[in-house]
Order: sequence, then C-alpha cells, then structure tokens
Amino acid sequence: MKFIIYTQDKPDSLHIRQANRDAHLAWLRSENSDVTLLTAGPWLDDEEVMRGSMLIVEADSTDKVEGWLENDPYKKAGLPGKVMVKAFIWAIGAPE
Repeated sequence: MKFIIYTQDKPDSLHIRQANRDAHLAWLRSENSDVTLLTAGPWLDDEEVMRGSMLIVEADSTDKVEGWLENDPYKKAGLPGKVMVKAFIWAIGAPE
C-alpha cells in the first residue's frame, strides 16, 4: 500500500531543518525493509522557503510508516509541528 506523508515544520525552525538536512537525506536514502521511499521533497512557503516535507512511500501499514518516521533525523531534532500519514492511491503519473 502507498502512503503520503505531509509534515509542517514548527514556526521559526528553519535553522533546525538546515542543521539536520544532510542527515535527513542520508536517512531517506538508506535501505529499510519495512518502508520503501518512492519520492520526497520539501514544500515551500510563499517566499520559497522550506517549511515542511512531502513524501510518498510504500509499506504494509500505517504503523510501519509511523515507526519508520521515528528514526527521521528531523523528528529526532524536533522539527515537525504537524505530521500526517494517509493511505494514497497513485492514480496519475505513477512510476512504472
């Protein structure tokens, strides 16, 4: 099953994002048997500043995704103010 992960950073936390970005990207690129990353990237505010993340992953359950997210360097650094994990059907534009 595919899941969309939407995170919104805490206010005034760009410094946390910048300080942990390399570790976060390395974590995303690492192999994990429970969750497969399909795509990921930051979303931007009106001033084109990174304010959160959007990911699409594949996993057996929401619990597996939430457990995987516990190891995210952004999470460990206290960056997210809001995290939403929802089942997702990739109807158009899915990789083949």
